[in-house]
Amino acid sequence: MAADTSLTPHDPYAALRIPDFRRLISARVCFTVATRVQGLVVAWQIFRLTNDPLALGFIGLAEALPSIGVSLYAGHVADSVKRKNIIMVTVTVLLLCAVALWGLASPSGLPLLAKDSFYTLPLYIVIFISGIARGFLGPALFSFMPQLLPNRERLANAITWNSTTYQASAVLGPAIGGYLVAHLGVANSYAVAAGLLLLAVLQFGAIASRPLPEREGEKLSLQESVLSGLKFIFSNQLVLAALALDMFAVLFGGAVALLPVFAVDILHVGAAGLGHLEAAPAVGSVLMAVVLTYFPLKRHAGRKLLWAVAGFGAATIAFALSTNFWLSLGLLFLTGVFDSVSVIVRSTLVHTFTPEYMKGRVSAVNNIFIGSSNEIGAFESGAAAKLLGVVRSVVFGGIMTIVIVLITAARADKLRTLDMTPQKPVPEPEPAV
Repeated sequence: MAADTSLTPHDPYAALRIPDFRRLISARVCFTVATRVQGLVVAWQIFRLTNDPLALGFIGLAEALPSIGVSLYAGHVADSVKRKNIIMVTVTVLLLCAVALWGLASPSGLPLLAKDSFYTLPLYIVIFISGIARGFLGPALFSFMPQLLPNRERLANAITWNSTTYQASAVLGPAIGGYLVAHLGVANSYAVAAGLLLLAVLQFGAIASRPLPEREGEKLSLQESVLSGLKFIFSNQLVLAALALDMFAVLFGGAVALLPVFAVDILHVGAAGLGHLEAAPAVGSVLMAVVLTYFPLKRHAGRKLLWAVAGFGAATIAFALSTNFWLSLGLLFLTGVFDSVSVIVRSTLVHTFTPEYMKGRVSAVNNIFIGSSNEIGAFESGAAAKLLGVVRSVVFGGIMTIVIVLITAARADKLRTLDMTPQKPVPEPEPAV
């Protein structure tokens, strides 16, 4: 007789007992802290050079366009080439980009005191190159993580720990970045980011490579293989609804791209305060992720997801209207709490329903939906701020997020009724209408 898995005690540290998984998340901590430091420094540098919120939006656009452009092909590559090899190459490219930014910020590089947008062009070029690398890295990293697990029973725990450590490093990154810019300057901040990326390369290198999963008789042409991820997502109503909900929430509801403007012109807290503002959502996310590690989200998961995204929109609106630094920190903290629920539910759904041999391609579509929506959302925020003003643009984004939740709740009944308790299995996916 098979064991009753519903009676098995929950082990919150199951995934952490795997050495290669520990190496993976350690590398991701270094990588994420480095990229968060670099992102804050680039935003600060460009805003001080241009004093233009739209220039902040172009940072996101410069990274998102190449990432989206290569995503579908990158997904095919992740299902055709050993995933560790892709990770090593792309993280090395990102290391070289950090070194380039360091060189441009040195005394012999860009004349940083010149208030001329011409001097931002080399920065955007480096960001563009890093966007290509991230487009290939995302599908490889997403599909490589489950290969480190001995069984699917540890998958949900691994997803939660992956999210927890990502958010924890996202807390450290902006705080460290704000401190470095305020006390050590732009060039030294880029040097720290480069050093952390070097550590990430070494830690990823210490993970044993894994063979590609069997493709189970799948024989597709290059074009069919590239497009198969899209076909899979759009044939699955449940996953499609979760991805679309998250994408539009991030696209319209994110105020992160405009935080330098809030820090300088509205809250008057400077670079150090900007670091705290950047870190506040991640603090909320990591604390919620830790809670979900001990108390997994199972009963009424879909309903809780919808309420969480609506809460994200409401907290965003309140943040836009706040002129008090501490209240703003608290509201950004809440956006992180709500976002963590969305991230973990979405990741669990995608991993659960996707065959191992297709995870690179499906992750590529996920990257187009979610990964790049942060950068496209940054451009949308910058453009809206230029047209409507900073506060009105963020209020508008929060309202649109709530509208998207209402539409999703009305149309996506499978997501609305999603329940992930052991006694009531997740429903089988049905074709999207």
